[in-house]
Amino acid sequence: MTQMTAMFVMFVLYGLLPAAGLYLGYRGIKKVTAPKMLEYKVMPQLGYIPEKSLPDDVKTALDQINTKGEKLRVMYGDTNNDGKIDDKDTVNETYIMIQNLMDRHVPQAVADYRRLHDLDVTDNALADTTKIKHSNVTGKEALLDVLKTINTQFDDLLNASYHQDGQKLLATNRYLQKRFDNPANNTEFQKPDSNASSNASSNVSSNASSDVNIQAIESPTGENVSAKDIKL
Repeated sequence: MTQMTAMFVMFVLYGLLPAAGLYLGYRGIKKVTAPKMLEYKVMPQLGYIPEKSLPDDVKTALDQINTKGEKLRVMYGDTNNDGKIDDKDTVNETYIMIQNLMDRHVPQAVADYRRLHDLDVTDNALADTTKIKHSNVTGKEALLDVLKTINTQFDDLLNASYHQDGQKLLATNRYLQKRFDNPANNTEFQKPDSNASSNASSNVSSNASSDVNIQAIESPTGENVSAKDIKL
């Protein structure tokens, strides 16, 4: 081992590895001790907010909006029913409204509420106890009212979608019952002519009488029987 190789090994063992260990340890401790952030699938803009910075009833309302919003996005966004929302789907006004509520209005309302907390230098929960001027609600109550309004709107959309899809099922059932319970209405059968039947019967009888000793006729059971065994 040359002197340069030995120096490189010493640098890795006593310099690089300890430094990497200290860095990884620091990152691990920081991650463990870091406050847990909000995590909503349909409202990722709230991911920078610590959970402890919001009251429990506010987080409950946000959880409900996230759950309902996720369902509504699929209902009104996945118009071609392929399981995903992409450029192949047709965008409608309802879907745009839902997306705007979750992308803009909810994050903006939460941000306004948090700014009220930042204005409180005395740590007396100003936003939760002090009523807003020219109103009868606190900052927290105002935020809850906004979230309640959105929750109610989402409930109405879910209810409307339920009844709309239910009516489609009822219409499908009525169509199928009419289609399969009355097949005679959809298929025309031709009735045999009585004169043709009588003529055919007389022809068969005459032919059977003339050839009674030489012809064999296949019975309905599939067995060949002699024509003389048939009683006319």
